[in-house]
Amino acid sequence: MAALSVILLVTVVLAVGVGPVSISPLDSTRILSHHLFGTALDIPDGTDLSRHDAVIWTIRMPRAVLAATVGAGLAVAGVILQATVRNILADPYVLGVNSGASVGAAAAILTGVGAGFGDYALQTSAFLGATVASLIVFGVARSAGRITATRLIMAGIAVGYALSAVTSFMIFASDSAESSRSVMFWLLGSLGLASWSGPLAAVVSIVLLVTAVLLVIAPRMDALAAGDDTALTLGIHPDRLRGLLLILSCLLVGTVVAMAGSIGFVGLVVPHLARRLVGSAHRSVVPVAAVLGAILLCWADIGSRTLLAPQEIPVGIITAIVGAPFLLLLVHRMHQGASA
Repeated sequence: MAALSVILLVTVVLAVGVGPVSISPLDSTRILSHHLFGTALDIPDGTDLSRHDAVIWTIRMPRAVLAATVGAGLAVAGVILQATVRNILADPYVLGVNSGASVGAAAAILTGVGAGFGDYALQTSAFLGATVASLIVFGVARSAGRITATRLIMAGIAVGYALSAVTSFMIFASDSAESSRSVMFWLLGSLGLASWSGPLAAVVSIVLLVTAVLLVIAPRMDALAAGDDTALTLGIHPDRLRGLLLILSCLLVGTVVAMAGSIGFVGLVVPHLARRLVGSAHRSVVPVAAVLGAILLCWADIGSRTLLAPQEIPVGIITAIVGAPFLLLLVHRMHQGASA
């Protein structure tokens, strides 16, 4: 954790220095130190850093914080879901939450739904869409009695496909090419909404709160991951715990997707990397996965801003480029293990 925390700090410093105006890591550190610790911007060689101050602190730092928060949230949600459904190939989007957020975002952009929320219309509509999708999945999974892993996955897949179809229909029916392009860009993931004046603090608070709750109930997650029979033997009600974890996962995914759009593979890739580093105990996996997710998405954001500069690539494309080969490698190893 100490090593990963240092890597994350270095990554943030590098991230805020990258862009159309290139700023050295040393100058970036001085500007960040000025805002965080009150140190002076003036330096002995007479270089004036005030002209870079607005670029670093007002524009790039909120984006770096959002990237780290979204990456951590998606990674932790992946840990939750893989423990809940006992499937190492599960990721947060199997619950259909991102599809619900996509419907809300598309409705806000294409039809003006949620205009009453002002500057936060897009984020609020996306979060409400994610919430409704979560309730539908939860209701379908409970309709047959117990909330089993299989019912949860099947309900999430069915609801996700249905809501994706709704989003596609809205895009197809729109008569505004610019609005349709905005929806498509958001669906592929974007960190362009980051700002100190936006709901960034709320997103950070939710991710930190859910992570703290998971650290408290980590032993229960270990029991659930071992199977329902093991959980019952230890006095843990698997249905109630699975319901709580589902709520926490939906809260995380709905919050980060509402701010950054659909960013895939982080919740699939990072939990596996964390388990390879620290084992399967969730008290260790959860914080390590959070920091790894933050690092991964910060670097993905750097790539999205620099590979085709000045044009920005949706960050979801970068994570897919990284995650798809990992998924193929994971499936190959599972096949080898089954053959052995």
